[in-house]
Amino acid sequence: MTATNTAAAGIRAPLALIGSGVLAMAVLEALNPEYDLIGETISRYVHGTAGWLLPAALLAAGAASAVLTVRLGTGAGRAGRAGRAALAVWTVGILVAALFPADPPGQWGRPSPSELVHGNAAFLAFAALPTAALLLRRALAGWRPGLRTALNILTAASVTATAALAVFLVDVMHGGPSLGPAGAPTLVGLVERLVIAADFGWIALATVAMGSRQEQGRDRRA
Repeated sequence: MTATNTAAAGIRAPLALIGSGVLAMAVLEALNPEYDLIGETISRYVHGTAGWLLPAALLAAGAASAVLTVRLGTGAGRAGRAGRAALAVWTVGILVAALFPADPPGQWGRPSPSELVHGNAAFLAFAALPTAALLLRRALAGWRPGLRTALNILTAASVTATAALAVFLVDVMHGGPSLGPAGAPTLVGLVERLVIAADFGWIALATVAMGSRQEQGRDRRA
């Protein structure tokens, strides 16, 4: 197998993992119309029809992220190394969240040990990914202009959506609108889905960008 074919295979595998994760979550949504995608976090779907698709999707995303973390290497300067560490935190967090299921809907105020592990790992992961994206901009400076622009957009979306998610989660856990009989509906479920979409998209595009950078490096050495 040539170096070009090896590089292409190294991109296709994590992209296939991310794609399978996105597909699994889409199927999960379709099979569970009784869940409110606006106000209910997708973590609760583990108790619905084909609930096993949720941990499968998270494991696939974690595996793709692990591949990207390894391929980034260690020679990207202080910011790059910090970004790689943040990406590793995202990876571990998403894998732990996959292994510890959330509680069924309606139990925000009485979390089980599994819910506490799941929730803390997931939020740590959600906080780590936009941090990694911000720090790794220079490490991935070999991007093509179109990829650079797309990843900058996804980074901004991840940062914004993660900040909004933090606000909604604090509100819900402290008796916010979703728990009040006459309160306005919470958007925590919708915002969480936006965070997941931005984060999964960033992992996919960063994988492509890394492959592009490595290919450019080989071309310069040739």
